[in-house]
Amino acid sequence: MLDEFFRLSARGTSVRTELLAGSTTFLTLSYIVVVNPGILSDAGIDFGAAFVATCITGAIGTAVMGLYANYPVAVAPGMGINAYFAYTVVNGMGYSWQVALGAVFLSGILMVIVSALPVRKAIVNAIPRSQKTAMAAGIGAFLALIALREAGITVDSDATLLAAGDLSAWPVALAALGLVAITALDHLKVPGAILLGIVGVTVVAWAVGLQAAPGALVSAPPSLAPTFLEFDVAGALAVGLVVIVGTFFMIDVFDTTPTLVAVMQETGLVDDRERISGMGRALVADGTATVAGACLGTSTATTYIESGAGVRSGGRTGLTAVVIAALFLLALFVAPLAQAIPPYATAPAIFFVACLMMKALSRMDWHDLTEAVPGMTTVLAMPFTHSVSTGLGIGFLTYAGVKLGAGRHRDVGVGMWVVAALFAIMFLVG
Repeated sequence: MLDEFFRLSARGTSVRTELLAGSTTFLTLSYIVVVNPGILSDAGIDFGAAFVATCITGAIGTAVMGLYANYPVAVAPGMGINAYFAYTVVNGMGYSWQVALGAVFLSGILMVIVSALPVRKAIVNAIPRSQKTAMAAGIGAFLALIALREAGITVDSDATLLAAGDLSAWPVALAALGLVAITALDHLKVPGAILLGIVGVTVVAWAVGLQAAPGALVSAPPSLAPTFLEFDVAGALAVGLVVIVGTFFMIDVFDTTPTLVAVMQETGLVDDRERISGMGRALVADGTATVAGACLGTSTATTYIESGAGVRSGGRTGLTAVVIAALFLLALFVAPLAQAIPPYATAPAIFFVACLMMKALSRMDWHDLTEAVPGMTTVLAMPFTHSVSTGLGIGFLTYAGVKLGAGRHRDVGVGMWVVAALFAIMFLVG
């Protein structure tokens, strides 16, 4: 039955291989069940409820990915976009987390609709490659800044905006040790390197008395009541949030599409034109997870590049994803452990993910300054304005302006002119 449903034999795999692949992928990305609630709690969301929402959203999205799209790919609340949710939309712009969840809900609905229609390709092609590259790298830079603050390495300064913290403090030393450990373990291809780094720093913090150890390692899941169906769609429909909904949507599309292509390329199921059978179904699964996550109480869900770890272990079908979904549900019972992990233990994990996202800069065309300068404007504007959407707007406007000034206005598509104009109106109106 499993062979027929998932086409195991046709894709050259077996139940045992898929079980191993699913376990490997989950171990590699399981850090999200700890890191995501920590980031969302900074926006005022209850940590326990966010933890449960993260696990259930991951289970739902990944199960749909496996059962509907038959892809060996994991879906869970995304890194980077959760920082935009917490530190830009809520803490920066002053919207409530309920309204922000409403915006996530609307972006998820839009994702499902677009995925079911033949317009997704047009949307993806409307944004130039340099800006897609800059989007990933800019979010990485934004995450890096957050990680440095969480570790206590940087602090606020009235004179210079940012200054060095107390570099002799235990939390700083442990965060640095965690980054060294994660990087070394990942280089040695140890499964779950990020999670092991978080756990290692946490155990040391418990041992030296910097953080109280949990009373138990497992327990019944915390209550979801503080966040369940608490999203505010009416508030999110306000004119001022149109750009925010669009930003959630764009980040999701431009993160999910290349991630799916990158992971599926290792399965041998991608043709020379980067076409994958069932891509629309995979994007529907992604959008469904985002809608479910907003209902449960977490930010936008996306596909995880860590799924490549399971594919490298032989995962080829949706059975791998079903295994991951089951493990997300099992993770619900380790809430006491998750709540006893200090911010400086997750900071190196966030910084490491930021470095991985910054790899996108290698794809920038540095020989064409009309592409590189607007791209780097986007990258730098995101962390320095502390806003992903503002950084995107500044970058898009710079791209259109530079191309126009260089006499290369034909490089700018109609869709890009429209998006740039919308951002210009937003900045002018305020």
